[in-house]
Amino acid sequence: MRFLKQISWLSVLRKTSGIIMLLLATVGILSATVNPLPWIVPILPLAYAGFYVDAAYVERLLVLIQSDTTVLASVGAGSFSLVVTSFILLVQSPVRALKGFLRSPLSTFRGIIRARDWLLVRVDYLNSESAKFRQLFNVLKSPYSLLRAMGLNPQMAIGLLFAGSTVGGGVIVNETILAEKSFSNRDPGVYAASVVGQNAPLDIPTEIVEGSNTLRIDLGSTPVREITIENVSVGTSYTGSALPSGEQNVVQISGNTISGGTNTRLEISHLIFEKSRCKKLTLSDIQAHTLIVRGNASDGQSIAPSPGTSRMRAIGGGHHQAEAMVTSGGTYDRIWIQAPTSGVNGKIGTLRLTNLYTKGGECVLSKINAGTIEILLNEVGMGNGFATKEFVIATNVTAANLTVEDNVEVTIAEPATQ
Repeated sequence: MRFLKQISWLSVLRKTSGIIMLLLATVGILSATVNPLPWIVPILPLAYAGFYVDAAYVERLLVLIQSDTTVLASVGAGSFSLVVTSFILLVQSPVRALKGFLRSPLSTFRGIIRARDWLLVRVDYLNSESAKFRQLFNVLKSPYSLLRAMGLNPQMAIGLLFAGSTVGGGVIVNETILAEKSFSNRDPGVYAASVVGQNAPLDIPTEIVEGSNTLRIDLGSTPVREITIENVSVGTSYTGSALPSGEQNVVQISGNTISGGTNTRLEISHLIFEKSRCKKLTLSDIQAHTLIVRGNASDGQSIAPSPGTSRMRAIGGGHHQAEAMVTSGGTYDRIWIQAPTSGVNGKIGTLRLTNLYTKGGECVLSKINAGTIEILLNEVGMGNGFATKEFVIATNVTAANLTVEDNVEVTIAEPATQ
């Protein structure tokens, strides 16, 4: 009895009426859109109070409903009214449900705002972390930037950083960073043989030009026993490189034309230029006792030296000569060996240039008096065909003894950037 008292008969009646109306609305919608004959036919025909219903009658009724727009509109409106009425009857609180329905657009908008704010908070977080990583990268690269600002070339700076990963920082500062720049350490700069003595004058640069990566040797009255430059990349042959402004030669070994003074030449006992790559290789205004040109490949060549009477030549200086200058490896925008002082020829015992990988300009040997010159196993060309001569030995190159053999013309493009 207590259970029955707790039952609200009004609530039961309301929900029952709502369910019935919902079923009627469903039947109306199906009648207007779906053919119910497959389900009705098994229970037809029907007869009630003299009213006879069979499949044909139902079909005519459906055709009438589905073909007449007025009937369809009436059925749709009636079904919608029944759905709304059943919703009001079935919900616990119709007024509260109606308020929720009216407020749903605002609730949806507020949900979108919350999702937007959530996304923006994550984006701001990622931006802040990205900025921190950029700052960390700048801190990590600052030693390299510091070394470059101190005048070290990229190879030396990278070498010092790699060294820093295996030895203590104090050792690097004491032994490397504070060490003097030198030819043997592959440092660019201007090296001058103006002071005599035991090997010091030419190994330490006399001038470092800010922003320049040129390896330059200025020769004077002091003879140099030996200069060796090997295994280097020059010109635009490496990423980020460029020739100095206004220059066209990546390698220039020559005396000088002195405006208002006396022209100079290079005096060399033994010159070896071998195993190198050049866009163009030119020899001009050279007098040699022995000239050997062997095994060179070029994309077009003109080898036309003339007979000469130059003597055999040796360069000495005893105690007052500069000792050997040797460097291996490194990158430079230009290699330049000259005699810049009016009336003073540069003097070298042995000059060896081996495995120069060059791009962006010409390799030039000019204004030289030599005992022996060897041009061996070089590759020369810019890939523009044999009609244009990239390997040139001009007619003003003379030699008392001349050997030219196994030099071939083949298609050779300019070296690629490394």
